[in-house]
Amino acid sequence: MRRFFIAGNWKMNKAKDEACGLVEGILAGIEGCPHVDIAVCPPFTFLDTAAQKAVNTPLMIGAQNVYYRESGAYTGEISPPMLKSVGCGYVIIGHSERRIYFKETDSEINRKVHMCLKNGLIPILCVGETIGQKNDGRTFDVLNSQVIYGLEGIDDHLVRNIIIAYEPVWAIGTGVTASGDQVEEIHRFIRNTIREFACDEVSAGVRIIYGGSVNSGNAVDLLARDNVDGALVGGASLKAGPFCEIVKIAESLARTISIPG
Repeated sequence: MRRFFIAGNWKMNKAKDEACGLVEGILAGIEGCPHVDIAVCPPFTFLDTAAQKAVNTPLMIGAQNVYYRESGAYTGEISPPMLKSVGCGYVIIGHSERRIYFKETDSEINRKVHMCLKNGLIPILCVGETIGQKNDGRTFDVLNSQVIYGLEGIDDHLVRNIIIAYEPVWAIGTGVTASGDQVEEIHRFIRNTIREFACDEVSAGVRIIYGGSVNSGNAVDLLARDNVDGALVGGASLKAGPFCEIVKIAESLARTISIPG
């Protein structure tokens, strides 16, 4: 059975003291949730601090971006070995805000995925359509392209280490979320797309999570779906209470699913 994965993407928010307080609040709130993998993705400046506070706890740390070189004259960039050295285990790659504001291409995103895997980091590969693409009926074409390009050249045994995050651009930060039925249909499509270049066992094991105005009010409907393996949480991850509530919902569902008979 695929374990639920709940990750908080803080984006460009929080000062150092606020970040420390948020990590402490989350640590207090996620006790008793052994069936859920939990991570937070602070800004680069707080990764080391967050990782130190999370030592010997269930909380894992991820970065919001990475460069596809291991070292060199790339002013302002952060490499996978640097992230690994401060305790990161995950990296968000290809978020729509990176694609839109910083013009990241599918080729760059694919190189980042490869470099993360080479350095023992788990990529959280983000895919999703814009409102224009949705209205034009191009959702599945866009997702098919993003998934195929994102995973191009990656061996089966490494594909299973990647987390796919479906984040419809029209739902990010808008308060609008896709329905549970819509998300399940799209996640099933993504899993079938993975089957085009990975064996059934691998595609069945890849975790596909949802992001897009996830909160405690819609988490049950979303996480109860067969192909929804967690959530990439934005705004609701900026306060410990709402984020931990989503984690607890996932824990409750995981316990129900794991009960024999």
